[in-house]
Amino acid sequence: MASVIESAWTYLITNFNDFQLACIGSFFLHESVFFLSGLPFILLERAGWLSKYKIQTKNNTLAAQEKCITRLLLYHFCVNLPLMMASYPVFKLMGMRNTLPLPSWKVISTQVLFYFILEDFVFYWGHRILHTKWLYKHVHSVHHEYATPFGLTSEYAHPAEILFLGFATIVGPIITGPHLITLWLWMILRVLETVEAHCGYHFPWSLSNFLPLYGGADFHDYHHRLLYTKSGNYSSTFVYMDWLFGTDKGYRRLKVLKSDACEAEGKEM
Repeated sequence: MASVIESAWTYLITNFNDFQLACIGSFFLHESVFFLSGLPFILLERAGWLSKYKIQTKNNTLAAQEKCITRLLLYHFCVNLPLMMASYPVFKLMGMRNTLPLPSWKVISTQVLFYFILEDFVFYWGHRILHTKWLYKHVHSVHHEYATPFGLTSEYAHPAEILFLGFATIVGPIITGPHLITLWLWMILRVLETVEAHCGYHFPWSLSNFLPLYGGADFHDYHHRLLYTKSGNYSSTFVYMDWLFGTDKGYRRLKVLKSDACEAEGKEM
């Protein structure tokens, strides 16, 4: 497996220069992972498949889904791509490389874990700030246009928010100056995580059923359903920041009430 990856990487660095791989390559990799993982949830909602796992009974209209996709393409090409290109000198300055040998899996996994932990901390405070009255009204309310989120709404946001919260994603790589393959893996995992958190479905195989600190769709869906002043659940991937600062109390109370209701139902039967 390692030799196959190295051969593929050799082909890439032989046929494309650093800038093409780091900027254009990263952009198209992001677009591929994002839309391929997010579009199926639109199909599920439209077809009504697996509806028993849907968190909210409400569905988005066709017009709302099309608006989301159109705006996303505009934001990605007019904001994300220029941002990636502008960030290239910074990453090179901080030590990013794409040459052989590739880093070991130990190095890659350690760095990616560090990125997740740091991203959670920075994202929590940035997201919580966006829920202050003025910033919510003028910036963050765009993301909350969808009270019933679906996968692609994860990146539907005001351009200012894309820049503001995007810092949480890139601060880890800026600090460590990773190999490009590490950066790509981090980007893929982060995209998959945020799409899953906004998908609107809680499946038996959802990660939150197996990882105690993982938020997932049920945790984040609660955040979208409530008014901005009462929402809580500001974390991105893991839930420890909300637990530490008590901003998940409403969600926890709701979980207890649902559990008690299910138990009462079971006893009646």
